[in-house]
Amino acid sequence: MLLQSLENFLSQPKTKPPLVILLGPTASGKTGLSIKLAKKFNGEVVSADSRQVYKYMDIGTDKIPVPDRQGIKHYMIDVREPDQVFTMADFQKEATHSIQEILHKAKVPFLVGGTGLYINAIADNYELEPVPPDHALRRELEAELAEKGAEELHKMLAELDPLSASRIHPNNHRFLIRALEINMKTGRPKKDRKGESKYEVFKIGVDWPREELYARINARVDTQIDRGILNEIKTLLAEGYSRDLPSMSGLGYKEYFPYLDGVRTIAECLEDLKQNTRNYAKRQITWFGRDDTIYWISPEELQAMR
Repeated sequence: MLLQSLENFLSQPKTKPPLVILLGPTASGKTGLSIKLAKKFNGEVVSADSRQVYKYMDIGTDKIPVPDRQGIKHYMIDVREPDQVFTMADFQKEATHSIQEILHKAKVPFLVGGTGLYINAIADNYELEPVPPDHALRRELEAELAEKGAEELHKMLAELDPLSASRIHPNNHRFLIRALEINMKTGRPKKDRKGESKYEVFKIGVDWPREELYARINARVDTQIDRGILNEIKTLLAEGYSRDLPSMSGLGYKEYFPYLDGVRTIAECLEDLKQNTRNYAKRQITWFGRDDTIYWISPEELQAMR
């Protein structure tokens, strides 16, 4: 059982500080489980979600409301304006600082999210390429993306850096452009090398049957309209945040623009979002499926813990 296994992990003598990681595809129940475990084991939560770092973007990113956090402190949520640059190197630096703060309080850090690269950057202590953003080059690549499409840029990356291309899906525009930017600016492949981990890690995931997970995704999307996603997007646009920003190009936002433009129905936009989210979950499952150190629990065990 998970609780016993986690208790054994935390009670064993360690040469490094402990880090508990809750990972897996979207809508798998990571957030609710993290609250329960953090309460039981005197923990605090560090979000490993690449979109929840942005302020004012709550519904589209499915950010956990403050009352639902049940007094558990959360880090790496609402740490950037929607138009600010946020890189994986930024995440690694700031999340590491958050984990150290939790450990300093003699509490257990729980790293929770579905962004695989962010999780690996912490768990495996990636030695990230120290290349500052080149905004002019990035704008050129974004324009090329809009003109030629993601597949053409992905082919370009495959020629320059086959390893990065094998890890980055063409639809992951932000990582795709960043990898191209590094290659074109430095003349060498992007290097995310594993270092020596700073922590003893215990990874947890919920192993849903594929169709049940997809049903959970569909149900989550169906609630967005009632929760006010259209007003959230309109407010962001009214505040001057461009729909072309990386923060606005993620799942849960770009799918609604055709409705706001009057070219598609809300039902069509919802169906697009469901399909795109299911595709994203499939990629997450593939990513985490490569990791044989994850302690997978069943949906029945998850339900029994509530």
